[in-house]
Amino acid sequence: MNIIVTGASRGIGYEVARKFAAGKNNNVLVISRNKERLMALKQKCLEVSPEAKLLVLPFDLENLEGIEGDLRDNIFKHFSSLDVLINNAGLLIKKPVMDLTAGDVNRMMTVNFLAPMVMVQALMPLLEKAGGSHVVNIGSMAGVQGCKKFPGLSAYSASKAAVHVLTECLAEEFKDSSVRFNALAFGVVQTEMLAEAFPGLEAPLKASAMAAFVQEFALNGQRYFNGKTLPVSISTP
Repeated sequence: MNIIVTGASRGIGYEVARKFAAGKNNNVLVISRNKERLMALKQKCLEVSPEAKLLVLPFDLENLEGIEGDLRDNIFKHFSSLDVLINNAGLLIKKPVMDLTAGDVNRMMTVNFLAPMVMVQALMPLLEKAGGSHVVNIGSMAGVQGCKKFPGLSAYSASKAAVHVLTECLAEEFKDSSVRFNALAFGVVQTEMLAEAFPGLEAPLKASAMAAFVQEFALNGQRYFNGKTLPVSISTP
């Protein structure tokens, strides 16, 4: 299988990439702006599975034009079809509403919402060639209506709500194709991003445990769901 994971330099994306790379028949392409961490990920995968096929593409997803240009061209050089696209890259700037700048909001909307959309636009020819491919957008319970909200996360929550709705719309627009689209709305997971935003907070789930769920869902969730945002949280609401 041909698989792309964005935001693979740390957290859930890192762990998801490791799990996919352990599959003998998988070709995994990982994207992040942090080249050093991606190379460390590749080395780790090769230590565990010397036959692992993991391709590193350092790229900053805030560069939307570059997604449709250089990034797309590089991906097309490696893949003739794409089975799984996991739009995992995310940006969280925690600030009270009155302290947020337009630049802060633009950056979060670009990485969390626009980049997944442009990735789909750029890679749709590969997704359609695969037959039965699955696009998994990583959302958040922070962007689910009616769930508990937290001070400082207004723009982040809005950007995740946007990607949830985008997922529904993509499923409708491409309902006659073989491509399926779903979003996973994560609750609190122990990652570097969480530690940076909420120092001292201990999450009930580790990134490695959540990665196992993401991998299984990416491979099989499209058989049962399309255009859905699934809450992935052990707390309520």
